[in-house]
Amino acid sequence: MKVVVVGLGYVGLSNAVLLAQNNEVVGVDVSQERVELLNARKSPIFDKDISHYLSTHNLNIFATTKLEPAIKGAHYVIISTPTDYDKKTSFFDTTSVESIIQKVKKLSPKAFIVVRSTIPVGFIRKMRARFNSKSIIFAPEFLREGHALHDNLHPSRIIIGGKTKRAKTFANMLVQGAIKKPIDIMFTGPDEAEAIKLFANTYLAMRIAFFNELDSFALVGGIDTREIINGISLDPRIGNHYNNPSFGYGGYCLPKDTKQLLANYNSIPQNIIQAIIDANSTRKDFLADKIIKDSPKTVGIFRLVMKVGSENFRHSSIQGIMKRIKAKGIEVIVYEPTITQSLFFNSVVENNLNLFKKKSDIIVSNRLVSELKDVSNKVFSRDLFGSD
Repeated sequence: MKVVVVGLGYVGLSNAVLLAQNNEVVGVDVSQERVELLNARKSPIFDKDISHYLSTHNLNIFATTKLEPAIKGAHYVIISTPTDYDKKTSFFDTTSVESIIQKVKKLSPKAFIVVRSTIPVGFIRKMRARFNSKSIIFAPEFLREGHALHDNLHPSRIIIGGKTKRAKTFANMLVQGAIKKPIDIMFTGPDEAEAIKLFANTYLAMRIAFFNELDSFALVGGIDTREIINGISLDPRIGNHYNNPSFGYGGYCLPKDTKQLLANYNSIPQNIIQAIIDANSTRKDFLADKIIKDSPKTVGIFRLVMKVGSENFRHSSIQGIMKRIKAKGIEVIVYEPTITQSLFFNSVVENNLNLFKKKSDIIVSNRLVSELKDVSNKVFSRDLFGSD
């Protein structure tokens, strides 16, 4: 098969590498730098498995910035471009996805289009009507940044928002490239697949919000959060996983997906979805107030990234804490080795770790790490179990 993957972020790139084991894959991205790195068999994103596969496996993969010649003759076109949340419309901005679908339908009308960008419920139905085509499906991804290829090689499940022969062929292509066998595969309608993605991420956000509110309760009452969580997690219906308190859910997916699901409800009665979004903001207010009450002169923000093993800090929860502290006129400095500029939101970036430690009265860290053990008396974190 000739497979074209449009958008080489962690979703697109991990899909491209997975499928390039057994298919001819062309990756398309607007970034010339990403294209050149991939053609040099170097990963443009931080993912150990992608780097390993590119350097050690015989992959049939080529990257380009030119979309139109790439999609000619394609059997499958995977779209994994960003769909950022638009605050004005309360919906994802799907213009890039729509533009690519239009070009594919014009230049390679026989190609089967698989959207893997996160989209609102009802999007595929509208695209099928607009282009009078059933050869457009949504296949949600359930990948972690920094572990995207691993999660493709060992998928928890494969959801395909289509039931045609070509939709089933695409599922088989994913299975063929995976290591894990057998894999649970589910074929659904397009609306159902879109809803699965949004509800799954909103459930994860709800779980984070629940354990964070438990932690807030324990902090105010002076009781042991760890013992409470360990006790309730012994119930197999709850389980001992995804229960580590934090500064809130963040990253690229959960904040925008919860808001998109809320917008999809529109006139449908709901309470929980709104409460999850509100709880995340309340948690940041609560923790920022605890830090501010100690009247520090300088607060150090240790790492902006969402989790260990990631280089992404888009919408990271620690930034919410940082902005609230800065609003009170407290000086904030940032330690983030991935940043080359001297300022981040008008706060000094100090990438000499020893100087950062000396300058900071309190060090705010979403996760406890060995680099901060020597100044543990300064560290403010809600990481109780050493896991993301």
